[in-house]
Amino acid sequence: MINQLRIYEVPPGNRGPFLTRFRDHAARLMGTHGFRIQAMWTDERDGRVRFVYLLTWIDEAEMGDKWAAFMADEEWKRIKAETSAQHGDFVLGIEEMVLIPTEFSAAIGGAA
Repeated sequence: MINQLRIYEVPPGNRGPFLTRFRDHAARLMGTHGFRIQAMWTDERDGRVRFVYLLTWIDEAEMGDKWAAFMADEEWKRIKAETSAQHGDFVLGIEEMVLIPTEFSAAIGGAA
């Protein structure tokens, strides 16, 4: 198993619409495509709003396949277009990390 950490920089004025869109649409559609969202957070400091979430995958091949299917989803494309037309930019930037556990990680039963 691997984890994927995604950090979205959100325009402060679109915090509410972004979170609503993620909760009501993105997370739901991700679930239909087999995404396993482990946790979601916000980080709001220094006038910046970041939305952070952690996904679990079997391997990088699964991650790539499921992301491709989600991004090609016609409902998701429609929702993104509609909400962006209504609210403007939702994401200023995305940082992504693929986290592969070490052999001594508690994530795979190693010493903490």
